[in-house]
Amino acid sequence: MDEEKSKADKMQREAEAKLREAEAKLRDANLLVREELQRERERLEQEYRERREELLRWERRLSQREEQIDRRMSQIEQQEQALKREEQRIQAMRAEVEELHRKAQQELERIAELTPEQARQIILSRVEEELQSEIARRIYEAEEQIKREAEERAKKIIATAMQRCAVEVASEMTVTTVSLPSEEMKGRIIGREGRNIRTFELLTGVDLIVDDTPEAVVISCFDPIRRETARLALEMLIADGRIHPARIEEVVEKARQEMEQRILQAGQEAARAAGVDNLPEGLLKLLGRLKFRTSYGQNVLTIPLK
Repeated sequence: MDEEKSKADKMQREAEAKLREAEAKLRDANLLVREELQRERERLEQEYRERREELLRWERRLSQREEQIDRRMSQIEQQEQALKREEQRIQAMRAEVEELHRKAQQELERIAELTPEQARQIILSRVEEELQSEIARRIYEAEEQIKREAEERAKKIIATAMQRCAVEVASEMTVTTVSLPSEEMKGRIIGREGRNIRTFELLTGVDLIVDDTPEAVVISCFDPIRRETARLALEMLIADGRIHPARIEEVVEKARQEMEQRILQAGQEAARAAGVDNLPEGLLKLLGRLKFRTSYGQNVLTIPLK
């Protein structure tokens, strides 16, 4: 009987120990969950603050740009008013000269009893002698001032237009977007500890941007030929599916060779279109490189000659 009671007590103690152990694990799990939630909350709050600060910075920049444009438009309006006043002054001078001409003609007719035609000839000769140099000087000065003010106004208008679109144009001319078949491909492009993306950037000389854009990566480089070579290589790697440093080196070299062929072909087509034959291969390649360059938004190789 005592033995059975001893066994029962032992089992009860074991059960209580297991219960206490389970409760301790539950408390530990709850503590870990709360810590994880706290860390996630702090991360989200930090991200929210950063996004908000960035938004405020952009708002301040836009406000400053608008103020600059308003000031420049006000200056342009003031210059337009000054030009109008100068034009009115010149017209008043001309009216004054015509009035002097008329009075002189009347005086000559009264004193000398000349015919209107004779008086007109005398007045014209005197006016030409006395006022020709002064009128020419004033007209020249007015024309020069108008030219200077018009040139300044045109420069300010062009500068305002360039400021409004500079960011977009610069961005479009220095980046290329490559589509991905899935989000999983981003991880393969980056590779373990980033070794794939580092190898790719080192071999191609571009910056490969892998961000939150869905199923796409961005190639950034000021050299359009490097950027196009990198695009070809990346598309080959994505299509092949095997992405590792050795394969990247092989594909980049293949993309360079293909780019050389494209450049040579573009040069040959340009020379053929211009009616020029028997150009050296080096000159054809130099000509073909213009296909990947732009000037004022136009392809250099296809800009029409004027």
